[in-house]
Amino acid sequence: MQIKPRQHLLDIWQAIGRHSFEQGQWAWGEWGGKSSVADAERLLCLLYPATEIPEFRLDDPDSTQPDVHQALRRGGGRLDLPANLVRAASDFMRTHTGEDKRPTFAGGYYFGSADKEQELSEEQRRLDVVDSFSMSITLCLATLGFLKVYETRTRRTDIQETIAELRAATGNRLTAAMVGLLRSFTVNAFDTDSDQGRNLTELLGQGRLSQRQVLTMYQSRFRALRAAIVESLSLGIDVQEGLKDENQYFECGWAWSLVKDAPEVETDEPIGPQPQGVARAVPYLYFTVVALDGIQDLFSERTLTLGLLNAEQQKLAEALRLRWELTQQYWSGIARFDPDRWPLEDIPWRTTGQELESEYFSLSVAAILVHDLMRRRATDDDLARTVTVMERLAERGRITSRMTRDDPKVFELHNAGVKLPLQGGEQLGAPMTWSLHDFSAQLLKRTIQLRTLSRNLASHDRLLSLAEDAFGHMWRRRIREGEGTGLWDNVHAAYPGAEIVTRHVPVSWNITERVAEVMVQVHEMYRQPPVRSAELTELAGALLSEAAHLLGNEQMEAAPSDDGRHGMQLRNIEVKLRRARDLLDQRPGTAYALALDVLGQLDALTRAREAAVQGR
Repeated sequence: MQIKPRQHLLDIWQAIGRHSFEQGQWAWGEWGGKSSVADAERLLCLLYPATEIPEFRLDDPDSTQPDVHQALRRGGGRLDLPANLVRAASDFMRTHTGEDKRPTFAGGYYFGSADKEQELSEEQRRLDVVDSFSMSITLCLATLGFLKVYETRTRRTDIQETIAELRAATGNRLTAAMVGLLRSFTVNAFDTDSDQGRNLTELLGQGRLSQRQVLTMYQSRFRALRAAIVESLSLGIDVQEGLKDENQYFECGWAWSLVKDAPEVETDEPIGPQPQGVARAVPYLYFTVVALDGIQDLFSERTLTLGLLNAEQQKLAEALRLRWELTQQYWSGIARFDPDRWPLEDIPWRTTGQELESEYFSLSVAAILVHDLMRRRATDDDLARTVTVMERLAERGRITSRMTRDDPKVFELHNAGVKLPLQGGEQLGAPMTWSLHDFSAQLLKRTIQLRTLSRNLASHDRLLSLAEDAFGHMWRRRIREGEGTGLWDNVHAAYPGAEIVTRHVPVSWNITERVAEVMVQVHEMYRQPPVRSAELTELAGALLSEAAHLLGNEQMEAAPSDDGRHGMQLRNIEVKLRRARDLLDQRPGTAYALALDVLGQLDALTRAREAAVQGR
């Protein structure tokens, strides 16, 4: 299925308009306010495209395009729509702020209980979660960018007051989210003979290398990174003494929430008291990927251009950027540990901390590798091997292959999802879990990111084919009737023969937001110049050389008495030839087509002249 970002995003916005607006006002509905993650994802479905794609902007009513406003007509008139979005964002900030004025980042109903006989306590549902920290960073940056333009376009006194309050609340939440990510980052050192150490040895050695060989390679590969972590990290983390011992392994990344005993981060911003953490100091692949996605927005070109961060936030952003870079280097090194056979290529990935095995974790590691490839200059070999991994994951995840009878992959990856045990949460009640059922959306997102990165023609075409297959799969999973029509997620629509467990929540804002985000990425992908083919450039250059020579020859011939039509034809050919030369380096295919057209016209002039000579 061809991805048409403009049309598909308009369809999504129209569905959100039907679902989330009543009589021109934003309506959270029954499930609004029960999870800061879900509420942030719902707002981002509108605010992220509206601030990232100029053609979808809503902050300047005079610039809102007719089809964009038509898609969101239930949100009010052209002047009322941005004001209603400001009120919705203000409601979000108030709802997810505690009585002590501290921004809250509760997982809410996204948390699950591993014990079917025991419900989670209210205290557990109110626990902060890394997903919310990351989503809040993206939401706050989008909101601040939206307000920066909209406040200069409206003269309504009530809205100006709301804007001032919202800007202050958004700034506080942004700072609190950054502090939360700093206090959720962890480095876990462990002995090679521990259970976790043996798991990592098996993962890296893949049954071909001994423990001593793996340790020796590990020491060599990560010596510089280990030293950088010891020397650089001080803000929000207590670096363990074990990290300095080269005979121990280590992992770095993000836990699922604030790490237990994590020191407070000093800041002058009024973010309220910093709560005690409960999470064990163990990195999770999923939450590490989520954190990396959010942190990346802090130093995007848009954030820097608009000056969305104050001095204190810039300091926190630099601390997060350091962790962002170190984490990518670590997991990219783990994924490509053995040059002959990457551990990433040994699917499915087995986590060392939670001892879980799934294609989802292979996708998570691939996502971090994609981040790293985007950060540095990737080789064609790295790209080609990563593309192969993505294709295999799509096949194993039943996205590009058929479902087998009683297929467990549908249940494990798309319906119930992978259940992550949230270590440390059991201190407050029932054992806690976090469900991962967005495998398809994540695969689509990483595929688009890879294609945006790739400048290799063969990999480019493979990734486009995979992206279109994954998107077609996702588009089939839209809800067809009832609440949330046109949104996600209806797994049964893609797997009609599978036994599906119905979720109690009518709309998955997690998956809906991922698809909206992908539309933004596809828009950026199409804005890039096409991949340049060296062979086509050479061939187009040869055609242009022949065309220029023949044009010069034609200009030497006497002009026929045709009221100047011959001269006009030559001038038209000259213009096309000049255009083809200008496009040769960036768009050789277009230059090739123009050169062929010019050669055809020149040949027609030659044949007409020869026919005229023969007719005399």
